[in-house]
Amino acid sequence: MTAGTSRPVDELLTATEVLVGAGVMSPTGHINASARTGDDRMLLTSLGLVHELTPETFATVTFDGEVVDGQLDASTREIVGMHAAVYRSRAATQSVLHTHSPHLTAFALANQPLACRYEALLRRGQRSAVPVVPWAPRGSAAFTEGVGRAVERHAASWAVLLGNHGVLVFGSSPMAAAKFLVTLEEAAAAELRALALG
Repeated sequence: MTAGTSRPVDELLTATEVLVGAGVMSPTGHINASARTGDDRMLLTSLGLVHELTPETFATVTFDGEVVDGQLDASTREIVGMHAAVYRSRAATQSVLHTHSPHLTAFALANQPLACRYEALLRRGQRSAVPVVPWAPRGSAAFTEGVGRAVERHAASWAVLLGNHGVLVFGSSPMAAAKFLVTLEEAAAAELRALALG
């Protein structure tokens, strides 16, 4: 490896460390993270807990769910379509992160978009409210299609809330997505406090 380059797995692991360090993870540490590795391939976490991730806990899969390298359990296979829907709908996306960050998940449970009022969101490139994808069973065609439609329709947003579930954030790199997720969770916390003030 030459100076200045890194492997996608290392970038994903570093990004997840940023999320843990910033305190934006749910108590369970649930996450799935991916990085685009080709026109129709991604590197994807094969486990759902941030504290168990190692270079060996990632698999290379096609956007259609074929495992090229590594292993995926049945639960992880259900989320391949969610990540692929973002990559297919937003060509510039190089990384997708999904968490149950507590404040963002509160908006997802309420099925309420997160307004784009916090200045730090604007500085991170967000130009609209974060939309909510209506709930559908995880892994279903309705779920995957809902994610794809929301990403296409809301081109000014770098995230979608998953109704009754959590958040999906995407960016130009794993680190860009992680930094945006930290800012987004901060915005959700501030928005909830502002709403309480009236």
